[in-house]
Amino acid sequence: MTFTCNMENTDKKTILSGIQPTGVSFTLGNFLGAIRCWAQMQEEYNCLTFIADLHAITIRQEPSLFRKQIFDCFTLLLACGMDPEKSALFVQSQVHAHAELAWVLGCYTQFGELSRMTQFKDKSTKYPENINSGLFTYPILQAADILLYQPHYVPVGEDQKQHLELARNIAVRFNHNHGDVFTIPAPYISKSGGKINSLADPSKKMSKSDQNINAYISILDPPEVIIKKFKRAVTDSENKIVFKDDIEKRGINNLITIYSLSTGNSISDIENEFANNGYGDFKLAVGEAVVELLRPIREKFEIYNKDKAYIQECQQKGAEKAAALAARTLRKVYRKVGLR
Repeated sequence: MTFTCNMENTDKKTILSGIQPTGVSFTLGNFLGAIRCWAQMQEEYNCLTFIADLHAITIRQEPSLFRKQIFDCFTLLLACGMDPEKSALFVQSQVHAHAELAWVLGCYTQFGELSRMTQFKDKSTKYPENINSGLFTYPILQAADILLYQPHYVPVGEDQKQHLELARNIAVRFNHNHGDVFTIPAPYISKSGGKINSLADPSKKMSKSDQNINAYISILDPPEVIIKKFKRAVTDSENKIVFKDDIEKRGINNLITIYSLSTGNSISDIENEFANNGYGDFKLAVGEAVVELLRPIREKFEIYNKDKAYIQECQQKGAEKAAALAARTLRKVYRKVGLR
């Protein structure tokens, strides 16, 4: 197997993405809103994509299950179109520079900045029995994840904008003290992705941590399960397939968005296509479109899962490439602060 991932292409900007390996496999929301876009960006950008396993241990994990989730997450990214010959695809904990840079950056981060992070407050409420210091300081590790690779862009969702802003502030502060060390990354706003909401409560984002299994679509769900979940999706009493900026229409708006992103059809075309249909017909059509969209991913995942040696080789090569890039930044940082 030959790996030709070349991150030295100066004609391309660098973009960095990460995802945690916890819970069920990626949701349809993860795929449509982010991962599919990451795969498409490989032609235009120097892409680095990592499994954020160090972040996941702020919550207690069962070790053997956690290792499997990391492996499956990596395999699933390959099945979704991430190409190890075009991108650096790696597991965070296999590149030690992440943890090392996090300590240095922690010394350049103010306590007040961390105390304003809304996710710490949210997770402290959600996991009151385990409010550990990692929950408080993990935005520093996230800053290290980003700044190590000098990316020009970082794709961020609404819930991560605050953390990217902190990373930018840390970089500016460090550069002010020590010269031009870090690239100041900008948020990347996808042109083709979309926010996918819960099927059970369309006021919330679709999440793999939802306790209601009917609220999300796992991209490895069997076709019959996908169809069943869409048939149960919350809509409203109007029974008209029309996209409206109306709080009461969030359910049908969500289904129209999913159908549009799954088929490539515009919202106006969808409204015309289903002008004479009710919600039952439309829910079935959305389910069938999603089944076909995800079918090749499930098939590729099964193929990759039978070749664990290949997955392990991809992990090793990706980690080696990422480590080489990260080492350059870490050496420069150590030199600037006076470490050997």
